[in-house]
Amino acid sequence: MSISKTKSTRMSRRAFLGYTSALSFAAVLGQVHPVQAAEPVKGGHFVLGLKGGESTNSLDPALSASQVPFNILRGWGESLLNVAPDGGLEYRLAESVEATDDGQSWHFTIRSGVKFHNGETMTAQDVLKTMERHSNEDSKSGALGIMRGIESMSVEGSVFTVNLTTASSDLPYLLADYHLVIQPNGGMDDPTAGIGTGPYKITENEPGARHGFEKFADYWDDSRGHYDTYEIIVINDDTARAAALQSGQVNAINIVSPKTAKLFGRAPGISIETTSGRGHYVFVMHVDTPPFDNKDLRLALKYAVNREEMVEKVLNGYGAVGNDTPINDAYPLFDETIPQRQFDLDKAREHYAASGHDGSPIVLRVSDAAFAGALDAAALFQQSAQAAGIPLEIKREPADGYWSEVWNKQPFAASYWGGRAVQDQMYTTAYLSTADWNDTRFKNADFDDLLLQARAELDENKRKDVYGQMGRLLNEEGGLINPMFNQFIDGVSAKVAGWEANPNAEMMDGFIASKTWFE
Repeated sequence: MSISKTKSTRMSRRAFLGYTSALSFAAVLGQVHPVQAAEPVKGGHFVLGLKGGESTNSLDPALSASQVPFNILRGWGESLLNVAPDGGLEYRLAESVEATDDGQSWHFTIRSGVKFHNGETMTAQDVLKTMERHSNEDSKSGALGIMRGIESMSVEGSVFTVNLTTASSDLPYLLADYHLVIQPNGGMDDPTAGIGTGPYKITENEPGARHGFEKFADYWDDSRGHYDTYEIIVINDDTARAAALQSGQVNAINIVSPKTAKLFGRAPGISIETTSGRGHYVFVMHVDTPPFDNKDLRLALKYAVNREEMVEKVLNGYGAVGNDTPINDAYPLFDETIPQRQFDLDKAREHYAASGHDGSPIVLRVSDAAFAGALDAAALFQQSAQAAGIPLEIKREPADGYWSEVWNKQPFAASYWGGRAVQDQMYTTAYLSTADWNDTRFKNADFDDLLLQARAELDENKRKDVYGQMGRLLNEEGGLINPMFNQFIDGVSAKVAGWEANPNAEMMDGFIASKTWFE
């Protein structure tokens, strides 16, 4: 096994691809300590007002599916690596990564001396147990799809080894998935204990209401975790959340309404931070459930969406049109040659007639819990569908319980995806036939084969071509209606310093409480 090492503090996505191409996967990444614009100030109590919390939320990382659980995980848990804002990789609980020449075995050297919140020292065995739990079908983990390509895992000393069924040039990105936070004994004993290695310990846990944290005194990285304490207050109502920031009740909020963002940003002491990325607002159809098992009906609905109108009226320009795949130009191997699907009432009518649908109401379940402006987007969709003679009916669902009772259970619903670091991760999480979070029930053998082919392909041009084939398959055959890619619109108090735009997810990819401080 030939190993190439680099001393750089950050490896960009381009550099990583270069290493895997030139050195047959023999890549080692550099440790990262983010460059701060100023010396952080320690202390204080930080308060986040967040949309996306429910009374059914769990501290089990495997079950994290909406904004509040995601942000909670970032406080108390850590994964082996993080995806940097520039698309590169940062070391966290792994301090080096190496791969064999055939790209099927990856070796992660686990950082020594890292403490769990219960005082125990983290070991490579904890990493192995964590990965085994998320590989278990019974875990219902959001990372289950990416774990299914693993043939075996083992530990020798401080080295955690992953052997794959087929080569993968993106495995370190996949294991940066936010669900894969390392827990004592992998969370096998109690996955909901909320014990990790992160900068903050959980002190209070009231799902759907409030979550409290305090600084972990034995945290290993002094570049993160500057507040003494912080809390997350669940505020699902957009108006109430904005008012809480204006009044100083909270120091930052997520999902500022696009309709009010510009005006809201003029308020004294408030900064509106907009970040373009991979997040997308969607409607998902179960392709294995009537009437959505009919391709013509799916195409009729896709052509009946006026995407430009939605971006203008729902996002108020804070976004871009989608094309019925989850991939946009934020991904490094995006295929720009896939034709953009246009709003076309004639084609919508044609496909609806060809579907032979009986004219009964087609029920779309929606809540603004799905995404900001979901009800407005559904109303626009209903109007344009009716103009094509498609009987679309909107059923408004309660916000509390939407992600546990409606999403991924009802056959046609509004949804939201924050995107993933690389196409492999996005497709594996949500479109691979065996993915637990396949919320369109898209199961296509050709697509699955192409995904495996793309994983092992080192030539960027060939890999881009394979991803293009996958995008076209999903665009034509899939159950995803993707009208728009949203910008993350966060509201932040002017007293908060250290903000860093991160296209991977809202709130600095969930690290706002870990990386910012009070001026």
